Amino acid sequence: MKKLKFNKGIVILAAAVILTMAFGSLAWGAEKKSSYKLIKKIPIGGDGGWDYLTVDNSTNRLYISHQSHVVVFDTVGEKVIGDINNTPGIHGIVLAHAFNKGFISNGGDNSVTVFDPNTLKETGRIKVGAKPDAIMFDHSTNHIFVFNGGSKDCNVIDPNTNKIIGSISLGGRPEFAVSDRNGRVFVNIEDKNEVAVIDARKMTVTNNWPLAPGEKPTGLAIDRKNMRLFSTCSNGKMLVVDCNSGKVVATLEIGKGSDAAAFDSEAGVAFSSNGQDGTLTIVKEETPEKFKVIQTVATAPGARTMALNSKTHMIYLVTAKPKPPAPGQEQGRRRSYEPGTFELLIVGPSEK
Repeated sequence: MKKLKFNKGIVILAAAVILTMAFGSLAWGAEKKSSYKLIKKIPIGGDGGWDYLTVDNSTNRLYISHQSHVVVFDTVGEKVIGDINNTPGIHGIVLAHAFNKGFISNGGDNSVTVFDPNTLKETGRIKVGAKPDAIMFDHSTNHIFVFNGGSKDCNVIDPNTNKIIGSISLGGRPEFAVSDRNGRVFVNIEDKNEVAVIDARKMTVTNNWPLAPGEKPTGLAIDRKNMRLFSTCSNGKMLVVDCNSGKVVATLEIGKGSDAAAFDSEAGVAFSSNGQDGTLTIVKEETPEKFKVIQTVATAPGARTMALNSKTHMIYLVTAKPKPPAPGQEQGRRRSYEPGTFELLIVGPSEK
């Protein structure tokens, strides 16, 4: 009898330990649930507007477009460490590490600057179509894709030779673009309210997918695991699109004036930076078919573009203090700004 009683005690004790560990684990998981907050603002200074930001996780650098030059910011030391000049009407920056080169789209003189990421010195300049805007590196072809808003086309550059090897007519004004890294490139066509699908190897458009009820799509991000696109639109909508069928699987309400999107694959969340509202909308991907807005973070008016550091999960945005509109002037998305007020905003997860 004593032996049986001892065994029961062991069983009861083991069950208690298991339950304690289980509930402790659940409590720990609840405590570690991430929310996001504006962590700090860092003055950058200088005059003029801005567009894209690019994070290089390998060097802990943030490349910030600023009117006619690129500000290079150290995300660890949190300070400006360099500058790339003579980039008139700059829009985007992309890095091609395999070629030890960076590329910058200059809307002001219809060119792409080639630079050395180590020295930040210009090493070449390529003439492209009218008003180049978005620029990206496609890993499946090792080519640079430059999207020209003025000529409504795309130039494909071989980074090995710095030569244009193809041009793709888009039939509309392109905005953000992403690659599935398996031979397809997706680009928002802002004035057609659609996403164009490009065969990156053949350099041809294979599909045009409508984005109703979205209007004037700008920001675009991708979940490559679940094959989902996140297109943010100027009318306060985020459209989630199936990368294979083009079907809109979800429509979410975001802030006004979105001009960028990002997706954090580890956290399973998508972001929309909304310059008109001065907010960052955060959308949780619960399943490939189910999405919901889980948080809206106050940033600052004008903070319409952003970049995500996928390792630290930090989001970087920029803005400046706008000048009051002149009498009778319509208050648009892009305005004049007070000199010296340009600043960097850092949003990141906080543990609850």
